[in-house]
Amino acid sequence: MATATDLRTLEEIRGINAGFPYTKPIQEWKKKGGKVFAWQCTYVPEEVIAAAGILPVRMTGDSRELELEEANAHLYINTCSYCRSCLELALDNQWDFLDGYVSAATCDGSRRLADVWQNYVTEIPLIYVLTSPRKFTERAHMLYLDEVREMKRLVEEFSGAKITDDSLRDAIKLYNRTRQLLHDLYDMKKADNPPVTGAETLEIINASFRMPRDQYNDLLVRLLDELKATGRQVTGSARLMISGSPLNNPQFIKTIEDEGAIVVVDELCMGTRYWWDQVDTNTYSDPLEAISRRYLNNFPCARMVPCDARFDRVLDLAREYRVEGVVSQIIRYCVPFAHDQPLLRERLEATNVPVLELDTEYGQSGTGQIRTRAQAFMEMLTAKK
Repeated sequence: MATATDLRTLEEIRGINAGFPYTKPIQEWKKKGGKVFAWQCTYVPEEVIAAAGILPVRMTGDSRELELEEANAHLYINTCSYCRSCLELALDNQWDFLDGYVSAATCDGSRRLADVWQNYVTEIPLIYVLTSPRKFTERAHMLYLDEVREMKRLVEEFSGAKITDDSLRDAIKLYNRTRQLLHDLYDMKKADNPPVTGAETLEIINASFRMPRDQYNDLLVRLLDELKATGRQVTGSARLMISGSPLNNPQFIKTIEDEGAIVVVDELCMGTRYWWDQVDTNTYSDPLEAISRRYLNNFPCARMVPCDARFDRVLDLAREYRVEGVVSQIIRYCVPFAHDQPLLRERLEATNVPVLELDTEYGQSGTGQIRTRAQAFMEMLTAKK
């Protein structure tokens, strides 16, 4: 893999990410008296938090593998290392700047993390767990809408500010702008020689979780302009997709790309599953219903039923981005993705897309085993050409 020009905007993004979790933009927000809420899952609607004038930031672990001694004392060892990494940082007081935390009951690990947080971590004024249905039925949508209404009520009660329809529409417009800009970035990755690597793309998306959204949108506009102006290109001998469990460590992807690959698209909750679909205010005049419909119908997680809805999306991405191989990284004890993986592998291989399955820990970088398996996978893909 080879890259051309360095990007000034990307260096700015790296500087922001380096301050995780209490990044400089968040510090500046707090100094002005602003409140900050963490959200953990892509089924938590950021727009509701933003409409109250509160900064939503994403709850993650660090972009590296952590020692989890404290977290292991509070959560079962068979809880995924993603949830335990989040808790480890919290027990180390690194999330003490938060004023609220909204989780979602999307898996047992996520649900228990919120419970443990409430009982053992420094007190946060508001912790709310959003019930998220696993189906796309009309009854499921009504249940989820009621949950989002309750979330709205609690955020209003905490902030002392009324969340109006106009403030919700403004938040929708702001976040839809992000989604469109990220679509513009990913459209560039369809080229034979895209302008950014997969590792760089993950860095870019990481920054979206760690700063005010209007500032992030400005960064994206500058980045896109810079990419067009420089004509930057990345070369690789095979086009890959990264799929699976939560991942926000760019070094993991870089390890794979260092073997000659280029990751042109992903199927991750820190990637396409986070931002892909817009909130549709044309079909639904009530902004809260529009938000609720979008979040429950968004690019599905492995927890959703039927699983074919997710599989079809993955196959569509593979075709659209001319993917030659898929790297599936599943965090140990990430039950929804582990159970889905054999079925997804069958679907992909039936379309002549080979799959490399990696059993990982959250935050894991380029270990020797991962590097060796990635090298063998690339040799197999190259030999097929």
